Amino acid sequence: MQYYSTNGNAPLADLEKAVVKGLAEDRGLYMPERIEKLPKAFFDNMHEMTFQDIAYNVAANFFGEDVDMDGLQELVYDTLSFDCPVVKVSENIYALELFHGPTLAFKDVGARFMARLLQYFLRYGGSADRGDASMYQTETAEDRGDASVCQTGTVNVLVATSGDTGSAVANGFLGVEGIHVYVLYPKGKVSPIQECQFTTLGQNITAVEVDGVFDDCQALVKAAFMDEELNRRMRLTSANSINVARFLPQAFYYFNAVARLQEMANGKSADGKSVVMCVPSGNFGNICSALFGHEMGLPVKRFIAANNANDVFYQYLQTGRYEPKASIQTLANAMDVGDPSNFARIINLYSENGRLTPEETHRRITSFISGATYSDEQIKETMRQCYSETGYVLDPHGACGYRALKESLQPGEVGVFCETAHPAKFKEKVDDILGIDIEIPDRLRAFMEGEKQSVALSKDFSDFKQFLLNETSPTGQE
Repeated sequence: MQYYSTNGNAPLADLEKAVVKGLAEDRGLYMPERIEKLPKAFFDNMHEMTFQDIAYNVAANFFGEDVDMDGLQELVYDTLSFDCPVVKVSENIYALELFHGPTLAFKDVGARFMARLLQYFLRYGGSADRGDASMYQTETAEDRGDASVCQTGTVNVLVATSGDTGSAVANGFLGVEGIHVYVLYPKGKVSPIQECQFTTLGQNITAVEVDGVFDDCQALVKAAFMDEELNRRMRLTSANSINVARFLPQAFYYFNAVARLQEMANGKSADGKSVVMCVPSGNFGNICSALFGHEMGLPVKRFIAANNANDVFYQYLQTGRYEPKASIQTLANAMDVGDPSNFARIINLYSENGRLTPEETHRRITSFISGATYSDEQIKETMRQCYSETGYVLDPHGACGYRALKESLQPGEVGVFCETAHPAKFKEKVDDILGIDIEIPDRLRAFMEGEKQSVALSKDFSDFKQFLLNETSPTGQE
């Protein structure tokens, strides 16, 4: 499979290059050149398959040309060592619980898959082993007269986080030989429990505390990829949802959700005429993976992108104009994104790589994707109402998804919303809103006992660049 850039000015890449580089040379996001439909037999039998078997079939559609089948099966089964169950919350509304992985957040799926795929390429891939200059933008030591800075060895993963991405990626790559992870996060804008999940690990994980907002962290990562000197000195990739190996595997659990609904109805429901999938959305990698799944035949009637007060995508749906703006800090902090990266993929997908006009593209998108946006007070109100009526504890992000379904489901429709993180990750907020003392799972408590280790930096790229260059100096890590 070849991958092209959403900006259309970069060479085609194979999967290995797309994963290792993360971002195309023209700053675009990589897109698969085609999306194959899964066969009818797969959907007919899906309700009888395990989550791992479903995921393997989906993965083969995306990655089967680039990873041998035995290796791919091992990748998938090792990634999904936990379940993503569908749980009934109220009449015709189900939670897709994505918090049963190691860091209790949905990003465990994509982060673990990417870590294992990158390690696979480092171990078996041709260009990763060769240090291919076309992939890594390498200069030879002879060209520079400096063998000490030859770009070999460690792959450096840069990841910006507004909450759960950092912990999922850090734990997914923890201890993986040949890889060092730098987690950039906005100072004071992630929950204390989220922060301790990636600042207490040490080993090959470095936490960078940026004096800014998530968009600043994301901008630093993107700027690093485009900096010629950094790319001569370091092998850089990203584990944000801009990376195809991070967001595409998230389609696995949408197929599994539909299969579990079918299973509940003995295979007779969820035929695509009734299922509404609602995804709390920030950087839009999660809903983007669902939309790619839809292109593969995922039987879903329509989608809802549920936002907090950061409503850039919601406004696009209403007006057809995409107008990024500075993010606003909210109760649902992981969705505090004012310029979602994966919007470019959504536009590219439904414009047929630019062949349709903006007006035609907007009509296609709004024909089966709607939006919702909620204030902090509305989120709190939803959490209280759901807990009072059903006993189910929502986290602030899931609350946006649940409310959007409550307000929009039509007769005969079945709604599924993503409960993207365990509510205990936001314990102070959840306890205060619901008047409860939610129990902290042992896995979270273990992180809280560690000592914080982080590097404080400004949001100025020159500071970040100098920090990375010092890391690769003769006395640094490389």
